Amino acid sequence: MASYSVKLTSEELRYIALFESITGAVVKDCIIDEEEGRIVFVIKSGDIGMAIGRKGTNIKRVRDFIKKPIDVVEYAEDPEDFIQNTLAPARVKSIHVTEKRDGRKVAVVNVDPKDKGIAIGKNGKNVARARLLARRHFQIDDVIIS
Repeated sequence: MASYSVKLTSEELRYIALFESITGAVVKDCIIDEEEGRIVFVIKSGDIGMAIGRKGTNIKRVRDFIKKPIDVVEYAEDPEDFIQNTLAPARVKSIHVTEKRDGRKVAVVNVDPKDKGIAIGKNGKNVARARLLARRHFQIDDVIIS
């Protein structure tokens, strides 16, 4: 697992407990994204189906309880796979993580041209989520959609 040390707030811990009790999925991380007005849950690899539930029932129940939009991203040990998960359902062709001369790590994501809008999201919210999570879990400074 990628090593990162993030101190979760008591509010984030309460959201994790609620999410896990409703869905049965294991939450690895929770971020209250004030800018976008949403809660982002990173769940254990393989638990995405359990988290969503049949016809999205688990997600709807959590959303109704929290009264905020929620995003669910499946964790992956590999940074490229993880970034791909953060941009789903956009079809990602390739991801290249490179280190710039100044030491910053950047992920360049090549998506299907038809899915560029999905990858970026309304007002850039999907790519912002990918940047936030890549930085938090893999110390990748930027995610660029190409």
